[in-house]
This record gives sequence, C-alpha cells and structure tokens, in this order.
Amino acid sequence: MTQPQSPTTVFELAVNLDDVTPQVLGDVQERLLEAGALDVWTVPIGMKKQRPGVMLCALAAAPQRADLTRMIVDLTGTLGVRSRAWERLVLERAHVSVETRFGAVRLKLGTLEGALIVAQPEFEDVRGLSNETGVPLRIILQAAHAAADHYRVNLPSPGEA
Repeated sequence: MTQPQSPTTVFELAVNLDDVTPQVLGDVQERLLEAGALDVWTVPIGMKKQRPGVMLCALAAAPQRADLTRMIVDLTGTLGVRSRAWERLVLERAHVSVETRFGAVRLKLGTLEGALIVAQPEFEDVRGLSNETGVPLRIILQAAHAAADHYRVNLPSPGEA
C-alpha cells in the first residue's frame, strides 16, 4: 500500500492593493506562477476609507518564499507583504489517458493511501478537443467525466492493489 506524502510547509504571501490596475494585476499573477509560485489568486475586498481593493495571494514553497515576496513588492509597489506558514498534504499524482467519443483526454489522478480520491480531466485537453471538433466544451467535459468515472469504478480497491 502506498503511503501518503508527508505534510509540507508552504507559505501564503498576501497583500491588499487598491492602486493596481487589472492589467498589472494579471501580469503580476502570471509572473509569480512563472517564477515558481504553487498557486496565485485574488479576492475582492473593501479597504479603509471605503475603497474597493483586491487581496493578492501567492502560495510559495520555502525555497521560493523570499524571491516571490520581493517580486510582489517590486511588481505592485506595495509597502508590505504578509506571510503565513501552512501545512499542506499533497495527494500522490499520476496521469492516465482515456478515450471519449471525441478523442483522448488525460486524467489527473490523486490517490491517498492507495485509494483513488480524484480523477479530474485535464482542461487543456478538453478545450483542445472542443476547438478541433466544434463540440461545446461542456459536452466534451461531460464525456471526459464519464470516462473518468468508468476508470474509477474499474480500479482495484486499496486492499487489492
């Protein structure tokens, strides 16, 4: 039986911004991901003096923490970055390919202690098939999920592996 990965420590870097344009914010998000951020997201917030703003957050592994923090300062002009440590459990991951009536789609499999927890179609594969065939994205996504369910049902249970 496969053992789950040990929890790892990651850092959530966060800033509140009320003076950054959406175009700059999009560029910051892309650059943080390219520089190794594990994830980047924004949340609309209300700030002091009733100003609308956005909270920009990035998830960083310990080795990238300092560089990503510096990038946030440089790219946004913020006066400070908050940092908080989190423990994160990561499922073991694998990819398999399944056939749908529209073509092949890769599935991202997530397992924990040998049990399949999630079988998620790769969105870029689904989008590519939609572009190639002209079939609406939602239809191909449904077919990919059906193939994923079939795959899930036919996997051995944890004790049988």
